[in-house]
Amino acid sequence: MWQKEGRRMSQKELKEAFISNLNGTSLLEISAGLSLPPLCLLCRGLLLILYYLHHGKPVSSRKCSLLLDFLVLVSPLLFSCTVLSPVIFFIPLILAAFCAGIFSKIYSQRKREARVPFGQIVKEFQKACLDPECIPAITVFRVYVNVLTSISILAVDFPQYPRRYAKAETYGTGAMDLGVGAFIFGNALVCPEVRQKPHTTQPRFSGLARQVFSVWPLISLGVGRLLSVKSIEYHEHTSEYGVHWNFFFTLALLLLSTTSLKTFILHGSDGRGSRLGFLDANREGLLSLFGYLATYLASVQVGLWLLRRRSSVRGWLEALGGLALAVLLLSVLLQLCQACTEPVSRRLANLPFCAWVLAHCLLLLAFFLLADLTLVFAKLLVKGSSVPCCWEVVQPPDSGKKRGTQAVPRMF
Repeated sequence: MWQKEGRRMSQKELKEAFISNLNGTSLLEISAGLSLPPLCLLCRGLLLILYYLHHGKPVSSRKCSLLLDFLVLVSPLLFSCTVLSPVIFFIPLILAAFCAGIFSKIYSQRKREARVPFGQIVKEFQKACLDPECIPAITVFRVYVNVLTSISILAVDFPQYPRRYAKAETYGTGAMDLGVGAFIFGNALVCPEVRQKPHTTQPRFSGLARQVFSVWPLISLGVGRLLSVKSIEYHEHTSEYGVHWNFFFTLALLLLSTTSLKTFILHGSDGRGSRLGFLDANREGLLSLFGYLATYLASVQVGLWLLRRRSSVRGWLEALGGLALAVLLLSVLLQLCQACTEPVSRRLANLPFCAWVLAHCLLLLAFFLLADLTLVFAKLLVKGSSVPCCWEVVQPPDSGKKRGTQAVPRMF
């Protein structure tokens, strides 16, 4: 019996060692991986438009639609996180070439039917008015964060999932480290502050009760995860959030520098990594809240900026340029922080971590926005075609109306 217990404990220790002492991967590899979801989305949309061009109707079979979505939207991400990870830099090139081939085929077949100069098509595209009530890039961003998180959580315990993609021990940029920040970024984009719901004067206790009620699913998930992990003696990575803390609690309660606070997080109150007392036991999860709060507040400002009313494609192209500039500035800030202070640390949620999360989340959002605008252009080439979760084009405001009157939006 004692031998079995010893063998069981050794297996648990091996599991813990398998997910510990990791240093992440390079920023370039993570950027290459972030280009995959937008390319998958663009590929699916172009295939649907090409199908409509050939058959004059959208795909009607639900089974075919589900199969296409899984093969094009999910499978490349699953394989790139596992067996195809050694060639991760080639996958975006292959997908981009495939998308370019489909787009070229759509344009060449459309040109045979209507010989319109390319310059005129571009002008029509820039003047096209997009539905202001919906920004599909935000929805797709949030969906893909959940998809990638599910893939990573289910695959991280298997050797097929590269160790460099798992969470770093103290310093480093793993793909799962970015996922933690991307979750906060995605939630902040659609929070009540961004949607600007009208506030009514209510008693303070009533407002607090409403907030507690709104986060009870996260608290329940956090408590459920804590109890299940402890009951089955599942291997735990205590340096991630602590003994009792987990990311669900961090989400529900939502910048460190080189001070004694940093030393306390890394080494405990006695300097030897003790876990005595609730604060010591959960110091990573509790004190990293400051960094996550900073990321959340910055993401709220991004959401407010995105929801500014833009009447045409030209306006969103300018917004795309603004996102690119923000990514560039944050990338410079990240390099300066790492050179002058310390590397990225999810465990500390320090300033380099916040800059890294914001830069890469804005990069992914910009990729989705670019893919969506490309699909809008393709839909203008093939009138009547439609793509799920893509911008709806309405009548330009300067057509079909008299001076001083507002045109009624309609579909192209």
